[in-house]
Amino acid sequence: MRLLALDTSSAAITAAVHDGSSVVAHATEVGAQSHGELLAPIIARVLRDAGVAVGDLTDVVVGAGPGPFTGLRVGLVTARVMAEALGIPAYGVCSLDALAAEAVATVGVDGPFAVATDARRKEVYLAAYDAGGWRIDEPAVVRPAEVDPGVAGGAVVGAGAWLYPDVFTDPRDPRLVSAAWLATYAVARLAAGEALLDTTPLYLRRPDAVEGAGRKRVRQT
Repeated sequence: MRLLALDTSSAAITAAVHDGSSVVAHATEVGAQSHGELLAPIIARVLRDAGVAVGDLTDVVVGAGPGPFTGLRVGLVTARVMAEALGIPAYGVCSLDALAAEAVATVGVDGPFAVATDARRKEVYLAAYDAGGWRIDEPAVVRPAEVDPGVAGGAVVGAGAWLYPDVFTDPRDPRLVSAAWLATYAVARLAAGEALLDTTPLYLRRPDAVEGAGRKRVRQT
């Protein structure tokens, strides 16, 4: 296996290569408005560091969000184009699940917890997890003040929790998605024979830029 993982659902533009046993190369840069410019060089870097040619890839995994429309689209389109050109499968993973997996393995959350990432517009993308890192509800976009106090007062992983400390009183790392953990999560699920998502984006709300309903008629005199 030579699996390329990438994620652009947050301010982190991140990519990694997994050989089926472990992550052999990974890189992350933070640039909230630079996903399109940074992703290709980061992919090239991790492939070079892993000693893997593009044609050697066997799978592509991409963070499907939730995330802001523009950044998320960059990663999803890149994954689809690469997979189609190479004739290999492309899989999607909920980006919040990768954060949860990393939290369980590295931070040592000691019970049920939540993951909250920045949705902008003073909102967060939120999902709840059990102590093992399994998601127990569907991701939602919510205002922090509307989050159930029982959730907000417990351990909450992700950048969203750190943005609103008055609501989320026990914020935890990691804050941004790592493609290394996205790859690790995906490889474990595939090895267990479990189905992953397709590359349909989890936007959860309409994009900011929408096509107009129609042209206005010009009144002739």
